[in-house]
Amino acid sequence: QVQLVDSGGGLVQAGGSLRLSCVASGSIFRIDVMGWYRQAPGKQRELVATITRVGSTTYADFVKGRFTISGDNAKGTVYLQMDNLKPEDTAAYYCNAARVWPTREDYWGQGTQVTVSS
Repeated sequence: QVQLVDSGGGLVQAGGSLRLSCVASGSIFRIDVMGWYRQAPGKQRELVATITRVGSTTYADFVKGRFTISGDNAKGTVYLQMDNLKPEDTAAYYCNAARVWPTREDYWGQGTQVTVSS
């Protein structure tokens, strides 16, 4: 099992920045990829960004050029630097750790709220 604790959310004005942090504990050797998802009220949870054990990153189109993911899967840490925040970025952000082989296993943080005012 893997336990995740995410933090760093808050209230910020449009154009501002926040940095989210996530620390994993437990069987972190099982982690192949870590990332961030978000869920706004009334909407489905969506992928924001991921980083693999070898450092490859992916981003959702709506955050490219504004958000940067970093971290070290082997150490169980992942961060999300969010710049030029927009009101539509308002959501609960969830840290995710996943094992993809031989079977998919997903672990989730408790979520941290990001609110961007206009």
